[in-house]
Order: sequence, then structure tokens, then C-alpha cells
Amino acid sequence: MTEPSAPIKATEPSNKGIANPERMRLRVRFTKQGKIRFVSHRDLARLMERAFRKLRLPVAYTEGFSPRPKFSFGLALSVGHESEAEYLDVELATSIDLEDLPSRLTAVLPDGLAVTAVREMPPGTASLQEAIACCLWNIEVLGVPAPEVAAAVAVVCAATTFELERERKGKTTVVDVRPAILELEVAGPTNNGVQLVAVLATEKVSLRPAELIRVLDRETTSDLSEGWVRRITQWTLVDGERTEPISFDASTAHALERAS
Repeated sequence: MTEPSAPIKATEPSNKGIANPERMRLRVRFTKQGKIRFVSHRDLARLMERAFRKLRLPVAYTEGFSPRPKFSFGLALSVGHESEAEYLDVELATSIDLEDLPSRLTAVLPDGLAVTAVREMPPGTASLQEAIACCLWNIEVLGVPAPEVAAAVAVVCAATTFELERERKGKTTVVDVRPAILELEVAGPTNNGVQLVAVLATEKVSLRPAELIRVLDRETTSDLSEGWVRRITQWTLVDGERTEPISFDASTAHALERAS
């Protein structure tokens, strides 16, 4: 008597070798707010992949021994920071109707993750990592009165250079980060500190909110610390104009000017 064959394990579709003219590349914009801000970038990716599986969306997969869904996230957000505009690129094996996709995805995501828009992107569109040029931030700083923060902001904006030490892979380098501070102003007091509005570059010379606080801290008599931080917008550059990466709509573009 022959041995019974082993049960066949279900696997995710790999879509290997399929030339499908109906493939779609989607760009998804979503928020990350509330308690979910403490979820890491890796865990966020898992949550998004799970949401697409729950809706049985035809996600395309990579080839090879370990097929992975074709997801490509934008700039990673630091744990603890909120955002009104995070982005994700997804490739689908076949085309689908996008009309109610934002609400359907939001319904299967945890509280604090809400999909606000989905658009089909044309072939050849630059990846999010390549395209994002700068981000608009609301940054709360703690430990120093508003007038002293405003004075520090004025000094930094008036400077032509501003060197900052960075440690990468055990090596310390000194970088002029002034070109990365595109706009910076004090919005006013908060319940616990002072709110800044900043546009920080993400390419060539980049600057993170925590590093901006280090820059300002050098111009104050007390120690500054980071409070609530939220990314408001991410921008690409199209013909020298700022525009959101999901629409490329020139009517919403903003001229890119360095703070003076």
C-alpha cells in the first residue's frame, strides 16, 4: 500500500513570470496618530500587509525563494512621532476599483491608522525614497520659555552655516546642516512648551526633528527637550515647486524657498 501524500500547504501567490498589462501601482496616503505612534516602522509594514490580505487585494509578489509583497514605504517615521501624511507604494497584479478603497482599508486597520487617499501612479514614477525632498513638521520643544526659543530660532535662521556632529557606524562626522533648515518659525506656546513649525530637507543634507532641537539647544541657556512631534506634509519637487507625492497637482504646489 502506498503512503498517503502529504497535505499541500497554501502559499501566497508569487505572480512569478506573469506579464500582466493590467498591473496597477498604487500610492496610499495614511495617518499615524494616537497610541499607534509607538509602533515601529517594521510593525507598521506588517499591519499594512495584513490589511491588504484581509481585503483579498491582488498584491503582486517578488520572485525568488522567499516571495514578498511589493510594498515600498516612504521615509520612516521615528517611534513616538505622529503623522498626517505617510505614504506607501503597492503594486497589484491586476487592476481594481479604487473608489471606496480608502474606507475599506481604514476599517481593517488599528485605531490611529487611517487611509486618506489612494491614487494610481503612472509607470516610471520615482519611488518615494527618491522623490521626497522635504517635510513640514510641527515640533513641540520643552524646557525653555517662548522668548528664548524665538531668539534661538532667529540666530539659526540668520546663520549661513551650522555644524552638527553625527555618529554613524561608530564614526563621528561634522556636517553643515544649515541648508537642510528650509523654513523655521515659532508658532506659539503650548500647554507644556513652545511649538515650532519647520520645513526640513530630506535629500542631500537632511535633518530630523531631534537634530533640529540639538541645533537650537546650543543657542539657549537651558536644556531643550522634545515634546509632541507631528509630520504634517511630505513634499516632492516638480519643476522647482513643492507638491504632494500622491497628486502631483500643480494647483497645490508651493514655491521652495530657503528661510532667511
